[in-house]
Amino acid sequence: MESALLSILTLVIIAEFVIGNLSNGFIVLINCIDWVSKRQLSSVDKILTFLAISRIGLIWELLVSWFLALHYLAIFVSRTGLRIMIFSWVVSNHFSLWLATILSIFYLLKIASFSSPAFLYLKWRVNQVILMILLGTLVFLFLNLIQINIHIKDWLDRCERNTIWNFSMSGLPTFSVPVKFTMTMFSLAPFTVALISFLLLIFSLRKHLQKMQLNYKGHREPRTKAHINALKIVISFLLLYASFFLCILIAWISELYQNTLIHMFCQTIGVFYPSSHSFLLILGNPKLRHASLLVAAKVRAKR
Repeated sequence: MESALLSILTLVIIAEFVIGNLSNGFIVLINCIDWVSKRQLSSVDKILTFLAISRIGLIWELLVSWFLALHYLAIFVSRTGLRIMIFSWVVSNHFSLWLATILSIFYLLKIASFSSPAFLYLKWRVNQVILMILLGTLVFLFLNLIQINIHIKDWLDRCERNTIWNFSMSGLPTFSVPVKFTMTMFSLAPFTVALISFLLLIFSLRKHLQKMQLNYKGHREPRTKAHINALKIVISFLLLYASFFLCILIAWISELYQNTLIHMFCQTIGVFYPSSHSFLLILGNPKLRHASLLVAAKVRAKR
């Protein structure tokens, strides 16, 4: 029964892997074609491109980790293999999370309207602000990797002092507690920033609608539509990442109690976040949406 469920979950993981690569690869392909033809990309297209690349890396890492955990568990407790797997996950997840957060900040600075001098200064220098935030996140990444490397070294040293070196999952929960706690703490910062951006966009939309009370254009008015479109993108990211974070937390708890089935199930649900969010980004971007409709029309025409 358990092996059958694991086989089903593996098929779901593979389906999510294919969908995630298609959606993220589509974003990268369209923006690269646009860059080759025009020799330039807008700021939002650059963010979307690097976000899609980081998501592809994250999806590949999750798939490889899944099959290694099922069939080649000894790699996880080897000194080199453990570092490679954890560091690759941390780096890909870091850029996937922070670039999505930066996209939220970009929409906030571009669309929101506040009279604060500080906000107007940041709005005027939006590209420099985005670049400085991205460079600043590298400090978080560096500190995160150092802290995790210390936990890995201590755990492996304790294992090597044992008289019997056992390649099993029994010691991994003890190792996972400090590592996942560290990753959780470093994940809260970008999520909080994205949440603040979402709340500020709502406040900006409310102010804008108050000014438009005597204008009967309503939701058809361009600025209102821009606010609503940005809110949809930011809230989809918040909800999907919250579900991803919750799955990681439940997987962590199930790992502590050595419940393999629940652990694998939560991993399967977690992959839905990097795979599906890119579809919402495509629908929320006029250029990508138009390109996707053209591709769909050509596919239907060939049938």
